[in-house]
Amino acid sequence: MSKKTLETFYDAFIELDAIKMGNCYHPNTTFNDPAFRNLNSAEVKAMWAMLIERSNGKLEIEYHSVVADDRLGQCTWEAKYPFSKTGNQVHNIIHATMEFKDDLIINHVDNFNFWRWSSMALGTPGKLLGWTSYLKNKVSNMAMKSLQEYMQKSA
Repeated sequence: MSKKTLETFYDAFIELDAIKMGNCYHPNTTFNDPAFRNLNSAEVKAMWAMLIERSNGKLEIEYHSVVADDRLGQCTWEAKYPFSKTGNQVHNIIHATMEFKDDLIINHVDNFNFWRWSSMALGTPGKLLGWTSYLKNKVSNMAMKSLQEYMQKSA
């Protein structure tokens, strides 16, 4: 059954439907990726809404390699979009792992090659510094600040 939850989530992402994506999360969910760390349920729902909204319809999503049972799931998904801060085109390849509870996502972790992403998104600075904890922390801090501002504006 949780494979269906995972597929519903990514099908909604393809449709750029943040509300439907959010409905796949458990009220006590957590989310982590290299930019957004330790998000709770409200924050992760707002993150997807913000990312979709800022893409201005220029976000292309596809997913594959879905494996899931009632407790755990994983897949690979790919996102193609212009990075909002620079306009640079990004093709990010992400490996998602999820834990399920009551057929909803209770823990979601996305992993991707930060250096590869930063090289595309940020250009030369990303190529030169994308491997450093300095740039990873700076990007994460900016992403979290942006999310908090988005949530305040949307409240």
